[in-house]
Formats: sequence, C-alpha cells, structure tokens
Amino acid sequence: MTLASVFLVVLAAFIHAGWNLLAKRAAPVGPVFVFAYNLISCIAYAPWVMWLLMQGRIHWTGAGIGFVLLSGLIHLAYSLCLQRGYQLADLSVVYPVARGTGPMLSSIGAFVILGEMPRGMGLVLVVTGILLIATQGRLAAFTHPGGQAGVRWGTATGGLIAGYTVVDAYAVKALGIAPVVLDWVSNLLRFGLLLPLVLADPLRARGAMRGHWGTALGVGLLSPLSYILVLAALTDGAPLSVVAPMREMSMMVGALMGMLILRETVGPWRLGGCGVLIFGVVLLSAS
Repeated sequence: MTLASVFLVVLAAFIHAGWNLLAKRAAPVGPVFVFAYNLISCIAYAPWVMWLLMQGRIHWTGAGIGFVLLSGLIHLAYSLCLQRGYQLADLSVVYPVARGTGPMLSSIGAFVILGEMPRGMGLVLVVTGILLIATQGRLAAFTHPGGQAGVRWGTATGGLIAGYTVVDAYAVKALGIAPVVLDWVSNLLRFGLLLPLVLADPLRARGAMRGHWGTALGVGLLSPLSYILVLAALTDGAPLSVVAPMREMSMMVGALMGMLILRETVGPWRLGGCGVLIFGVVLLSAS
C-alpha cells in the first residue's frame, strides 16, 4: 500500500467524522435530511462526472450498471439506518459500533469475494473495542434501552457498510468504474427513491428542513468526498482488507467530537474502547 493511498484513507477518516457530526445535529429531520444532502451531492459533483463523460472516460457494461444500482440501494439503506440510529442513541455509541463492525465484515467479504487473506487478531481487538464502547465496562449496559438501541442500530449500520464496501471495491478494482461516477450515480439513485416521500407532503418536508440547509450543504459536500478518497485508494491498488479497517480511525475522532462538541458522555471505558479499536486497526493494517 503506497504512502499516497495511506494519506487518502487517513484524510477520508477525518472528513467522515466531520460529516457524521453534522448529520447528528440534523438527526430529528430523518429521511428528508438524507434527501436534502443527496440533492446537494448530485448538483455539486455533476460537473466532475460530466467532464469525465466528455473526456470519454466512462464506459458502461451490464455488470457495471448492475453493481452501481446495487451500490445505490445499499447506500440508501445505510443512510436511513444511520440517521435513525442518531435519533435514538448517542453519536459516541452508534458511530464507533457501526464503524467497528463494518471493517470486520468487510474483511470477511474481501476474503470470500476478492481472495484477500483475513487478519485475525486485529478483528478480535475490533470486537473487544466495540464491547467496551457499548457497555462502558458493564455488561448490564446491554439491558439499558439506550445502550441496546445504540448497539442494535450501530451493528445494522455496520452490516450495510460492509455490504457497500465490498460491492464498491469490486466495482472500482475489477470493473474499472471511476470512484466519483460510482458515488454520484449512487447518490442520484437515492435521490430518485426518496423523491416520492418528499413530494407526498412538500410543505412538511420544507418545514422539517427549516434551519438545516446549511448542515445539509456540509454533509452533501463532505460525505461523497470522504468516500471518493477511499475508492481512489482502492483504485490505486490498496487491498480492501487493509483500507476498510484503516478508514475506521474516524471512530476515535467521532467519539471525541461527540464529547467535546455535542457534550455527550464519553467516559474512560468508551475512550479505552476506541483505543483498542484503533490498535486493532493498526494490527489489521500491519499484518
């Protein structure tokens, strides 16, 4: 894995934590907010896609179209699941759990589909870190409604992360689809699928977004950028079983943002859990 690829993934991790912080602030808006930032993403990144089209760098095949559509559906489910999780639980629980289970399942997918060897000890540490964050050192935390919601929605989101990560890695590595094209078409599909929801009650949608358009602008610009950087690293030849865990350095950043900016409770157990997760990421990357 080249130094340039490492830089792309690290930069993506910080950007990813930033847009998740913004999304948490708009959690009460729900699917309408997902629609709004997808609209902004489609508009903002369209010139880049059009330029590639005019340069003749976009070549569609049946397999490519199928993978792009599948990616869009999984990304839509991910966005809605993540937003719902932020409505029911703390960022500092949902975010690390989601980003921890994602690379674990992605590594399994990389082994099954792409033939990359799994990295066992790092995965064990990732799971341990998730347990520390979710329970804060107390197994009784699983019986607490808020803790259960955070783990449940975080794990579901992590499963969807793994799904789109493996699908998208195959699309850019094996099918040669440009990262920005894959992400833009995915956003366009989500926009189309959510449009009927907004058109069913436009006044309600407009009212729900009042005061949140600035946040939607930030998420709409940053969310695609963070993922395009990850896909660019994969296109450069970096293995998925390394990239998927490396980008989860954003978990530590996200937990600290939850504590410092949102004033969420992030005690020593959660911070320790994030540390274990990061150590697991290091082992996964080095093995």
